[in-house]
Amino acid sequence: MTSAEGPQSATRSFIVDGHVIAAKPIKPSLYVVATPIGNLGDITLRALAVLAAADLVACEDTRVSAVLLRHYGISSRLIPYHDHNAEIQRPRILQALAEGRSVALISDAGTPLVSDPGYRLVVEARAAGHAVVPLPGASALLAALVASGLPTDRFLFAGFLPPKHVARAKRLAELAMVPATLVFFETGPRLEEALADMAAALGAREASVARELTKTFETVVSGTLAGLAAEFAGKPPKGEIVVVVGPPVREAVTAEDADRVLLALLREHPVGQAATEAAAITGLKRSELYRRALALKNVAAEDGED
Repeated sequence: MTSAEGPQSATRSFIVDGHVIAAKPIKPSLYVVATPIGNLGDITLRALAVLAAADLVACEDTRVSAVLLRHYGISSRLIPYHDHNAEIQRPRILQALAEGRSVALISDAGTPLVSDPGYRLVVEARAAGHAVVPLPGASALLAALVASGLPTDRFLFAGFLPPKHVARAKRLAELAMVPATLVFFETGPRLEEALADMAAALGAREASVARELTKTFETVVSGTLAGLAAEFAGKPPKGEIVVVVGPPVREAVTAEDADRVLLALLREHPVGQAATEAAAITGLKRSELYRRALALKNVAAEDGED
């Protein structure tokens, strides 16, 4: 394995199950490469090929990424790119791209740009006219979401909540009415307080706490937010943690509520579309809302003739 400062090896290859595989040349581009979140087997063959062929591999921590590259026999040059050196390193990476070199961007674990410093690099690379090529793969938030048993048709990734109670409560209040499953990253020491604040701000929702996903001690614990806060009281878990919270519990919609929604929609949309959108908002049957929308439209027309 070459050091972060050493020359790029002439051999462009990677090893899988003892088999040496030659890496084909790749076009000069910025490759955003997802890496495993725990289990080193969770990497794609395409990702290995790009990491082996890249002129540079920009990573958060060269020591962490060296473990992955060494495991697969990859000798590409590693350079650090993180919050503390981004202002210095970003122009250097952009210069490498301008010189026709290929750069692979990885994070310590998972998909780059998700709660890591890669976003600005991608923005500036695109602005400079360089191709940005995504290589999808492991993602802690998606792994936790599909393991939670909570609705997956609509979700919002909210990242890390503020560490202080007041700021955290304010942020949760902003998210309280979002009609989607919420996904958060959290730390072990803050988990109990965060769950308690979620229970206070979001109410009696179902949730899950996933930790050490894809690793030996992977666990997914489900329950209400208040119940989970009690579950982890005084027992801060170790490892990476993802909290998934179900969407707001929809209260019974009255006829008056439905009429208000329909009247607002009928100002901008024909009856059919108004009924469809009202069904999505209220959860009521479209056929019932369609009949009600027709009645409201007729009443409005009669009132207009008087």
